[in-house]
Amino acid sequence: MSDELFDSVDALLSGVRTGLPDPAERRRLRLAAGLTVTQVAVALRVNSTLVKSWEDGTAAPDPDIAPAYTRLLDGLAARFPAAPAAPAAAPVEAAHGQAAGAPQQVMLDQNPDGSLVMGLPQPCVQCGQPSVYRAQGRPMHLGGWCRPAATPATPAAAPQPQQQPAPAPAVQAEPSTPPAPATPAAAPAPGPAAAEPVRPAPAPAPVATTAPAARRPANSRPSARPSVPPAAPVAPAAAKWWPMVALDTAPDGTWALDIPGFPAPAGTKLGDWFAWLGTGLPLRVERAHPSGRGGDGTVCLTAGALGQLGLPATLPTTEKALAALQAKLAKAAATVGMEISEQIGPTFRAFRRAGSAGGQKTSVGIVAAPWLGQGDARQQATNALALPLATAPDGTVDGATFARRFRAFTTDLGVAPGATTASTGMLLLDAVRPRIEWVKDPATGEWSSHLREGALPSGDVAVPPVAGARHPLTRQLLAAGETVCEEEDYKWWARELTPQEAARPWVVAVDVCASYLSVTDSLRLPAGPLELVERPDWNKGKDAGFWWCDFTTTEVDELLPHPATFHGRPPTGPGWYATPTVAYMATTYGFDPATLTQAYISTHTVPLLKEWTGRIRAGYKRVYAELGLTDGQIPAEFLAAYAVHKDIGGDPVRADALVLASAYKNVYKGGIGKWSDSARHLNDEQWLEKVAASWSNRAEIRFTIIAAARIAAHRRLRKTMLLTGRAPIAVNVDSYLYATDAPTPLELLPVKDDGTPVPGALRLGIAPGSHKHESSIPLQAVIDATGHREHPSKLVHHYTTDGTYTGPDQAAADTTDEQEGDN
Repeated sequence: MSDELFDSVDALLSGVRTGLPDPAERRRLRLAAGLTVTQVAVALRVNSTLVKSWEDGTAAPDPDIAPAYTRLLDGLAARFPAAPAAPAAAPVEAAHGQAAGAPQQVMLDQNPDGSLVMGLPQPCVQCGQPSVYRAQGRPMHLGGWCRPAATPATPAAAPQPQQQPAPAPAVQAEPSTPPAPATPAAAPAPGPAAAEPVRPAPAPAPVATTAPAARRPANSRPSARPSVPPAAPVAPAAAKWWPMVALDTAPDGTWALDIPGFPAPAGTKLGDWFAWLGTGLPLRVERAHPSGRGGDGTVCLTAGALGQLGLPATLPTTEKALAALQAKLAKAAATVGMEISEQIGPTFRAFRRAGSAGGQKTSVGIVAAPWLGQGDARQQATNALALPLATAPDGTVDGATFARRFRAFTTDLGVAPGATTASTGMLLLDAVRPRIEWVKDPATGEWSSHLREGALPSGDVAVPPVAGARHPLTRQLLAAGETVCEEEDYKWWARELTPQEAARPWVVAVDVCASYLSVTDSLRLPAGPLELVERPDWNKGKDAGFWWCDFTTTEVDELLPHPATFHGRPPTGPGWYATPTVAYMATTYGFDPATLTQAYISTHTVPLLKEWTGRIRAGYKRVYAELGLTDGQIPAEFLAAYAVHKDIGGDPVRADALVLASAYKNVYKGGIGKWSDSARHLNDEQWLEKVAASWSNRAEIRFTIIAAARIAAHRRLRKTMLLTGRAPIAVNVDSYLYATDAPTPLELLPVKDDGTPVPGALRLGIAPGSHKHESSIPLQAVIDATGHREHPSKLVHHYTTDGTYTGPDQAAADTTDEQEGDN
């Protein structure tokens, strides 16, 4: 009983007047002015949670803050006076629908902690418009917020509990950047439970206007983490999280942000900006896995914002000028208890340590968009991925463009762009399949970490045959004349033309779309260390590993490249092959696994890239759908759409999709290449310490993926040949050249009786594993090239799909010859 009495006394004390308006009036004044909690916190240089607690009556301002808060409330009260006090019976009369004329000021129902009782929106008994508030259990608006019946409902009237009217600061709105459904951009009002943060969908295009939250387009899909209601009332949380916001200036000199309703800095000085950064902005990259980590949100500064803050339009190039800029920023940050990164460049961080004066612990990333591509080699390498994302179609580096694409990238993949596409691939894997799990000891309350089940361990776990090109073990074997694993993509294979092929006038090149993504979803990879086993049990290929095999006597199809070698020629002796290669040779060509004498078998085999593949594939399909390329298109429709998919015109949606498509393709290709990282900028000793011992350097994983992709390609080529009698005359990586009667791949496609494509054979489409038309080359040009000992695939970029010659000056660089194709 004593505890209940103490709680009652505490509740009574919290309601005693301190010279300030009561909590409900404080909140009414803020809402009447259209201000968010964060904006008030920025102006007062305090944490936004403090402002919330002042308004719900659970705390009172400190003596040093109270005068400024009082001044703010007095100013708002002068501009937004409360409605005249009504007789005691007014609320009851209104509750019975008897009110007439002007809306009456009412006392709304409150929870024991002073917060307002809220429920589903219902018609207010005074004005008839929806209200989430209650007076004596009846729907009622806050005083001064009733509207004429003809006025359309505000965003707060949407069918969501715990809402408040959206503020209307000057912002750069984004019609296709949807907030969470029926959720205004402002923070939710206090209530029994906090709204769970919701990650917004990406925004294709900005519009420089001041507008409320815009309607979501049909193809946007905001995602949310499951909401878990707390057991007791807690302080309200942000309505949603955004990974990045672009800060710009409006024509009248005020701040403009590219997210509707996002709070703006209170002033234009550097100190005001740092104060804004430290108030708990709704910026964050949400974690992609319950055991993973989220990331700090980012503020992108446009050229206008740099000028408004008095920062240089270009990154200083001298050490003296950089030091002066560093000192200027550090001094301004220190006024609000914040610090900045030791090195200033196109990207840096602003943060406040726990316990520092000025507010809560916080960390925000900063990107100065006009500085991207500038600075020393280290800074440019750190922002290698950011620069193309920030480059607008006209070639300029634009902050709003970068923020829009950054949000789309983060929403699609679940992780923010890293320094490079290769490092982003690893960041994504660790985000969707965390290696580390933190657990709390129930006895001591202390937290400790451990590797999750199936996680890749750190340390150099390489074994001699599959250690990767840079590893000393590989060098030792090659120096001794021993054999190492050579599982690679097909390179430069070609054969003589048959008489039927020599009579055809054209050679058509088709390229596999996202070939690696077509195999990584369910591919079982070696997660545990590889162990040497003598006379291994094949186990029907269920174990990931590498096997000592002799395929020299195994007969294969003569018109196709050899399935087990990257050069496509028959092997001349035994070698080390990954499980996908051995399994294919056994099931398709009759290789006898009983002849296996040695193997390096993984102690743990898992579909390591399942979640990783799902994220990238979903983003890949979404952006190509924006470009008019979708699954299930008939061949003619696909060819027509692909021919114009790069024609973006002035459409920012298509421009963004084209840039993101390239980024996603490079993320999966670079991520797979990262498994065998040569890091040429490091010497051997540094490489062994920093790369070889990393969990992400696993050459055996890359070998297995490459083998699976090459085998999948051979399986498609073989099935197509068996169904149509057509085989490629040349192959390079995943580009296949066929002799044809017309400059089109349509005659190569095997189809069922109903005209639909045959599964597992060559088919046109944008889905991973399908094919696209690269070019059509006159047969004589191919004959001439081979006569000069050149591979026919070098002509692919010299001709268009209709056979028009474009010339070497318009050809793609030869550096792409040994990489995957465009998709």
